[in-house]
Amino acid sequence: MTYPERPRSNAWYLLPIFIGMIGGIIGYLAIRKDDPQKAKNCIYIGIVMMVIGIIFNVILLGVEGVANPGFNVNI
Repeated sequence: MTYPERPRSNAWYLLPIFIGMIGGIIGYLAIRKDDPQKAKNCIYIGIVMMVIGIIFNVILLGVEGVANPGFNVNI
């Protein structure tokens, strides 16, 4: 069954940008029948945001926080 293509708002791209892969899947499922190209782009943006998040977390693993601040507490 072929569905007529209706243009959807570009605001759908905000869902995967803010929520990541889950947002991409939700956006895809919501607009896949109305605008298939925009739905695929939502998935791609979700994947890119997930990869960026993983890279950012790996970079932060190498950063050492304040080593033993002590908090100036006498016990």
